[in-house]
Amino acid sequence: MSANGSMLRLARQRKQLSQIDAAGKLGIDQPILSRIENGLIEAREDFLIKASSVYNVPMSFFFLTDPVYGAPVSVHPMWRRKADVSGRELDAVVAELNIWVFHLRRFLEGAEYVHAANVPRLDIDDYGDPEKIAGLLRSHWKVPPGPIRDLTLLVERAGVVVAHSPLSGASVSGVTFAPPGVPPLIVLNSEQPADRLRFTLAHELGHMVMHRFPTPKMEDEANAFASALLLPARELAPLFFGRRVDLGLLAALKTEWRVSMQSLLMRAKSLGFVSHHQEQYLWRQISARGYRLREPPELDFPAEKSTVIESMLQVHRDALRYSDQELARFLHLYEADIRQQYHLASGKSERPKIAIVR
Repeated sequence: MSANGSMLRLARQRKQLSQIDAAGKLGIDQPILSRIENGLIEAREDFLIKASSVYNVPMSFFFLTDPVYGAPVSVHPMWRRKADVSGRELDAVVAELNIWVFHLRRFLEGAEYVHAANVPRLDIDDYGDPEKIAGLLRSHWKVPPGPIRDLTLLVERAGVVVAHSPLSGASVSGVTFAPPGVPPLIVLNSEQPADRLRFTLAHELGHMVMHRFPTPKMEDEANAFASALLLPARELAPLFFGRRVDLGLLAALKTEWRVSMQSLLMRAKSLGFVSHHQEQYLWRQISARGYRLREPPELDFPAEKSTVIESMLQVHRDALRYSDQELARFLHLYEADIRQQYHLASGKSERPKIAIVR
C-alpha cells in the first residue's frame, strides 16, 4: 500500500512548513516533494521515516485514506481578521480541522451522538433580517426569556460539535467546518476570554443558520444575529430605557448577560438608547482604561465547556477500555498530541447523550 500524498501535504501544512522549507528538512528537492504530495511519485520508506520525524506524526498517518477537505468557498468569508492571517496559518488551521474530522469519524464508529434538537436553515435571502432569524431560532429551541445560560450546551444539543483550540496561533476567532458524513463542527479559538467565546460561537451559528453562499454583508449579518440571539431587544430594551448608559451599567449587565461590555454598548446603540456622541465618549473611556483588550477581571466568568468530543473520548477510554497508547494508534497521532488536543470533561454536568455503538 502506497502512502497518501494528500496526508503528507496535510502533515506539512499542520506544521506551517512551505514545500521549500520542508524539502530542506527532508533532504530532497522541492519539485520532488511536490510530485510526492500530488501522487506522481511513490514515497520510499526512508523518506516516510524522515517525514514522520520532521512532521511529528506516526507513519500510519501517511496511509490514511480519509478525504481531505480544503476551506470551502462558504467558509472563507467566515475567517476572522483575515487580513492578519497568513496563507501558512490558514493552511495549518484547515489541516487541524481535517484532523478533527478524521477523529470524529472514528469516534462515531463506537459512540453515537444523540441530540434532541437540530439547527434549522433560515436563509437570510428568505427571512431578510438577522434579528428576526435569531428570534425564530430562540423559539425553535424553546429558549426561555432572559440570558442564555449555556450557549455551547444548546448548540451541542442541536447536533453541532463544538471544540476549543489555539488554532495554530492564527488570528482566527472561530471557524465552521461541515464536511459530509459527520456532524457540523465549530472550532473556537481557546485564547479568547469567555465573553468573546460566546459571541464567536453565536456568530458562527449565525453563518450556519443563515448563509449558504458568501455575500459581502455576511459578516455584519452574523454579528447582528449573534447580538440579537444573546441580547434580545424585547428583553434588553427595558434595562436601558430611562437609564443613563455608562460603564457602570454596562459592567452590571455583563455579569448578568455574559457578554462583553463592548457588545452591550454596540447593542444599546443599535437599539437607539445611546446617541452618537455618547457612544464615542464611552468608546474613549473603554480605550483609556484598556478595556478593548482586557475588560475588568473582576467581571470575568467561567468559559463554557464543550462536552461532545470529550465525552466520546471518555467513552472510548472508560467503556471501550482503550488505553492512551491504543487511542494514539486509533487516532494516528502521538500520545502527547492527543493529550494536548483533548481535555476530558470533569465533574457532573448536563451534556448531550453519547451512546455506545454495539
